[in-house]
Amino acid sequence: MDVRSLLIIAVGAIFINNFVLMRFLGICPYIGVSKSLDSAVGMGAAVIFVMTLASVVTFLVEKYLLVPESSVFKLILAGHQAPDLRFLRTIAYILTIASLVQFVEMVIQKSSPALYKSLGIYLPLITTNCAVLGVALLNQGENFNFIQSAVNGFSAGVGFTLALVLMSSIREKLELADVPAALRGVPIAFIMAGLMSIAFLGFSGLTLK
Repeated sequence: MDVRSLLIIAVGAIFINNFVLMRFLGICPYIGVSKSLDSAVGMGAAVIFVMTLASVVTFLVEKYLLVPESSVFKLILAGHQAPDLRFLRTIAYILTIASLVQFVEMVIQKSSPALYKSLGIYLPLITTNCAVLGVALLNQGENFNFIQSAVNGFSAGVGFTLALVLMSSIREKLELADVPAALRGVPIAFIMAGLMSIAFLGFSGLTLK
């Protein structure tokens, strides 16, 4: 395995093609859970876990269930052509992600009730976080292998957490700042999100060879 190519994938997913600030995916939890640093860290950890596992599991689903050439149905239907189930890709991915999110929700509810309460509705909404589905589809579109998919999923989660933590730190500072009444809350959050996206544009000039 080429470690250099994995490093390029990781740096690209975290900085250059950050899912929140460059691809504009996962904006709902980015704005909704960034009011406090503790909630942001908790949500970030949950998203890293879900993105990494979703990348791994969807790779296996794609290879051994959906693609006819390597499908397990080829063994079950010995002597017959395995069905091409790739048209079910989006549904299969969403079911996989929903199952993982349900598992994470149960773990957090049992292990940290305070964090579970602070995350609120945004925790089950990871299921509909387009960034999670996006990384799974991106892995397939880029023809990443098993390891590359896992690295890309983990790195995308780290990039999401980085954006979330940075935004929550800024918003906590803004609570103490003299912000005009009309800009308090979500308006100033959107302005800061725009400025952060512009700042991350600087990474687009980064050359990785």
